[in-house]
Amino acid sequence: MSSPETKSPVLILGAASDIGRAIARRYAETGRPLVLAARDPERLEPDAADLRLRFGVAVELRAFDVLDITGHPAFVNGLEPVPGTVVCTVGLLGDQAAAERDPAALELIVATNFTGPGVALGLLADRMAAAGGGTVIGIGSVAGDRGRASNYIYGAAKAGLAAFLSGLRNRLYAKEVHVVTVKPGFVRTRMTEGMALPALLTAEPDEVARAVMRAETRRQDVVYVRSVWRLVMAVIRMLPEPVFKRTRL
Repeated sequence: MSSPETKSPVLILGAASDIGRAIARRYAETGRPLVLAARDPERLEPDAADLRLRFGVAVELRAFDVLDITGHPAFVNGLEPVPGTVVCTVGLLGDQAAAERDPAALELIVATNFTGPGVALGLLADRMAAAGGGTVIGIGSVAGDRGRASNYIYGAAKAGLAAFLSGLRNRLYAKEVHVVTVKPGFVRTRMTEGMALPALLTAEPDEVARAVMRAETRRQDVVYVRSVWRLVMAVIRMLPEPVFKRTRL
């Protein structure tokens, strides 16, 4: 079974994202070898060189397109050795207004945040179970806790991912595969650049990385990166529907 002390490989899907890069650094500090997967892995060559030099860890780069579902089995079966930890940071906020009008825009948001990650993580979890166990970590969102007018398409996709991870956690518990859902809330990244973000509710990528590491070490199941989000979303979930539908959230 995987733990930060086993030195088993850590696979990061979406490793070119700000959160993916922060997670890679944190795991490298512990001496874990890394497999960094991204659609354009050559972009990660400078990161890989820095991690090798700075922390003395092995870093492998792999091409991975979350939307290429037919290619997922070959990607997963080509991983040797089997990762001890998998972290999926893939995500696309998208444009809510555009997705309301354009089915293709809606489909892209759902495929990027739910369908693609779900297929990949399901295949990886089964392979880890066959190898004796491991940890699967999916980066979800508080947006999936309740559908809100401002981002309900993105939120629906993240809600689907949360339900998928919950079911996977339930199914593979006896197989020593620990499944974690991490909900960051707002994160200061390229994806949120230009947005007016409330300081109290906004995490930095390294905060998310540290939460991911703690979740694996402590074997947590569902993690809110900033605990204030647990309270905020609890209040939002408790609002009666006749009241909620009149809100502007």
